[in-house]
Amino acid sequence: MSHLDYRSLAVLDAVAASGSFEKAALLLGMTQSAVSQRIKALEDAAGRLLVVRGTPSAPTGLGQRLVVHYRHVKLMEAALDIDLGHDVSLPQLALAVDADSLATWFGQALPALLAPPRCQLAVQLADSAHALQLVREGAVFGCVAGADDGAEAAAGTTASALGLMRYVCVATPAFAGHWFGDGFSAEAVALAPAVVSERKLLARYLAQQWDIVAAFPHHTLPVSPALDGCITRGVAYGLMPALQAGAAIAAGSLVDLTPGKTHDMGVSWHAWNIDTPFTRALSEHIIATARHCLPQP
Repeated sequence: MSHLDYRSLAVLDAVAASGSFEKAALLLGMTQSAVSQRIKALEDAAGRLLVVRGTPSAPTGLGQRLVVHYRHVKLMEAALDIDLGHDVSLPQLALAVDADSLATWFGQALPALLAPPRCQLAVQLADSAHALQLVREGAVFGCVAGADDGAEAAAGTTASALGLMRYVCVATPAFAGHWFGDGFSAEAVALAPAVVSERKLLARYLAQQWDIVAAFPHHTLPVSPALDGCITRGVAYGLMPALQAGAAIAAGSLVDLTPGKTHDMGVSWHAWNIDTPFTRALSEHIIATARHCLPQP
């Protein structure tokens, strides 16, 4: 493809983002037939299938590479327009962040980046494995990922250590008294209901700190506020970021079930190597904020 048609790449990007030719047409103010024609012309030029038609429609490997290229070019063009003093619509920048980072330190990095606004920021909620996949596919510019989730930097990206997301095992005083009145033990863990978003996090803690590898009863809630509410309402015990739990422990509304024993998970920032003033500032602010808020190894 010696000559890329960027108008057609914009159509491919819209199909990839919306998962539908019909929705892409609505986004672009085109007919669905025109969208199909643009995609067909790109595929004819490439000699390869670029979109797998279905529900949803999704780009092939080459199609996704073209989408990534188009999004990177748009970011670079926006930076150049700003440098030249031209009026420019704010480019969209997608990120993927886990629930615990969103609930604790991540928001503190945003005010300096978005005032005045320099992009349309789209933050997706994703666990580490999914977030890394989104970066590798080029669906997002950057992500926060756990260091123990195969978090090696993909080609064309950089990885920067942020610090340790530290978790404490907590419950309400009433729950602790009922289920752990004789202390935290394998016998109590086998009976007391826990709450998790990812079972492996609590399982690792129990194995590493207590040599408990047996199954344990647990509820699964994928969203951090719901999980935390389950703990604070005395329904279950579980791991909570120390940044969240500290004030509640100090106030006596939660108790640390295992004082001195925490679960530390290294986290990193992964981002594409797109060197514009804004993307550089975004990475720098996120890294600096995390390193200020999180314990360092």
